[in-house]
Amino acid sequence: RDRFRLPRWGQRGTAGASIPAQLSFETIVQAYGSQRALDGVSLSVEPGEIVCLLGHSGCGKTTLLRIAAGVEAPTSGRVLMDGLEVSGPKAFVEPERRGIGLMFQDYALFPHMTILQNVMFGLKDLSAAEADVAAHRALSRVGLDHLANEYPHTLSGGEQQRVALARSIAPRPGVLLMDEPFSNLDRRMRDAIRDETVAILRETGATTILVTHDQEEAMRIADRIILMRSGAIIQEGEAEEIYRRPANLFAARFFCDFNEIEGVVRNRQVTCPVGVFPAPHLADGPAIVCVRPQGLRLKPAGFCLPGRIVSRRFLGEVDLLLIDVQGVDRPLQARIHDPAGVKEGQDVGIEVGPKDVLVFAASDA
Repeated sequence: RDRFRLPRWGQRGTAGASIPAQLSFETIVQAYGSQRALDGVSLSVEPGEIVCLLGHSGCGKTTLLRIAAGVEAPTSGRVLMDGLEVSGPKAFVEPERRGIGLMFQDYALFPHMTILQNVMFGLKDLSAAEADVAAHRALSRVGLDHLANEYPHTLSGGEQQRVALARSIAPRPGVLLMDEPFSNLDRRMRDAIRDETVAILRETGATTILVTHDQEEAMRIADRIILMRSGAIIQEGEAEEIYRRPANLFAARFFCDFNEIEGVVRNRQVTCPVGVFPAPHLADGPAIVCVRPQGLRLKPAGFCLPGRIVSRRFLGEVDLLLIDVQGVDRPLQARIHDPAGVKEGQDVGIEVGPKDVLVFAASDA
């Protein structure tokens, strides 16, 4: 039904407001035998904040979400909602009593229930009439009230995702947990549904934690990004802060496909085959110079750094050029807007924009 066109949503501002809760994790450890999936994670999510847990598969993102939901109890540490312990040595509150909404990657719709019945499933504290009104309201907001009597198998993936969203917001939870909710959608549909989902999250005001491995998705959604690796938080902050000032090489690589060039730091400067750049934060010694592909600009041959075009690929808004530079083991990647007249085999000059250069100690690799 919506395979070839973008979905229509209900009127903005009609989702219904929640009373957002603060959600805090205190030194959470989760061990499976000798393996630690979480290694002392502490994090506080403020009421109404949208936070993305970002990282590669196996870094502990989903485990932290499951502990927040009460699906798992931590090996040690505490989870608190509005300052009250819901998981820890003194208390364990069952998942259904936490006032938390859940939305998973596979949508988890009940196949034997109609769409309306699926959305009403979490509204057991309401009368049948009140639950019916609340479910219809949530379905209307996601633009699917006309499918209330259909069954999940008759819906497209995008429609099922929207039903899952309606079900999660219908009870107006204080906290909403979302585990890779857009990963099963194609890119065009994913962008449209994600943007409208964020609008709904803002309307409800629910405190939200969303798990993703897609850095662009995190940057588009989150008030704050929590970058994780091997069960620990590597860096947290707003998208621009982490992008421009990554804490280490791992964080930098996660947000950009850099050109990485070996260099040497001497007297607070790094020297490498593409130039000399400030490195006031590093001690003398080997370094890795990271240059963003969009930080390379083409000049006529004979100006700036000499290079030769190895290949050129049209990517739509930009062209991807591979450029050989003497002293650099691999061709540099450059993303150039409209490099008119540039051909493979052509000699060019290369200018490197200093704001697109980051420098790390070689030991950081």
